[in-house]
Amino acid sequence: MADTPILIAGAGIGGLTAAIALQQKGFTVEIYEQAPELSEIGAGLQIAANGTRLLIALGLEEEMEAVACEAEYKEVRLWNTGESRKLFDLGEDSRRRFGAPYWFLHRGDLHRVLMNAVLAHDPDCIHPGKRCVGYTETEDGVELAFDGGGSATGAALVAADGVHSVLRDQAFSSPKAKFTGMLSWRGIARMEDLSDGLRTMSGTNWVGPGGHVVTYPLRAGELFNFVGIVENRSWTSESWVDPGTREDCRTDLAGWNPAIHELIEKIDQPFKWALIDREPLRQWAKGRLILIGDAAHPTLPFLAQGAIMAIEDGVILARCLEETPGDPTTAFARFEKTRIERCTAIVDGSSANTTRFHNPQLREHDTAIAYLDDQWEPEKVRQRYDWLFEYDATTVELAEG
Repeated sequence: MADTPILIAGAGIGGLTAAIALQQKGFTVEIYEQAPELSEIGAGLQIAANGTRLLIALGLEEEMEAVACEAEYKEVRLWNTGESRKLFDLGEDSRRRFGAPYWFLHRGDLHRVLMNAVLAHDPDCIHPGKRCVGYTETEDGVELAFDGGGSATGAALVAADGVHSVLRDQAFSSPKAKFTGMLSWRGIARMEDLSDGLRTMSGTNWVGPGGHVVTYPLRAGELFNFVGIVENRSWTSESWVDPGTREDCRTDLAGWNPAIHELIEKIDQPFKWALIDREPLRQWAKGRLILIGDAAHPTLPFLAQGAIMAIEDGVILARCLEETPGDPTTAFARFEKTRIERCTAIVDGSSANTTRFHNPQLREHDTAIAYLDDQWEPEKVRQRYDWLFEYDATTVELAEG
């Protein structure tokens, strides 16, 4: 269908999903990744029905089910006493209401399944150790330049090069990054090392004054994921792979439930990174260049939709290019119009959850119980989440070019 390749900068979740979707529609892709090895480090991801239905539609259900944990439910718990409220049922309820499961996944497992699917189509299409430093649009294509020399040419360029996107910075006036004052701790424990009270196939949001903790199982119940968000304005690194210490993590979560501190003690290695916020971009498409994933719409992780947005992007981008395979400029303009309102709403909704999860009313028991009952009342939960889970990137109407 398209002999001249589509160039993709970045072999993360968005870039690989776009590659699979494009390959399945007959396009040739060439992926350039700055990392010298094709691996994806990281911890856990929550993939709700709007993401899992796409992975299934791409033919990856069997591979995903081998490494996923299908969530039974999610709950909200009070930071100190552990008193809980149901957030929503999942399992069969997710399949019945939204037509797809809700999975907990290790980021590395998802990345491996996506990468293997891309390489099954074309074993030579991923090029590691190629850091993109800029691009030039030509009369009938694009040229992508690499650090240290060399370049690649193609019909169009998909910038999936992440939150620090060089291509975004060249093409647009990137929104300035600002530190949110929040520090995130991440770590993984072995399920077998935890007490019975922590061994669960459900997800938990522990909410408290000035912080929250998210826990859930990974890798078919073999591992247990920990994320702790605390307000700490002294940390300014934007890397999320800076090693930390259990002592510092314990200090940041002093006074939290003993179950949280048990989990901290069982983490192999805690990592920390500063949460950075940016104003949403108002333009992602420029000629034969399109931004997707974190390059287009970086978001705080408080709706568990960042990775899913990248997956949705890849599927819809391929649909747009399929409709006008010889006119990527029109395809990219349609993609932007189709996606920008939804993605901006998710970015804004994620930011809004900061106040909800860290509210000062959670400090005192009486006000905390009243706050839980009010904020996690079932109808309010449905209003916050159903519109996310119902979205189907395989059938949503594409905007006009």
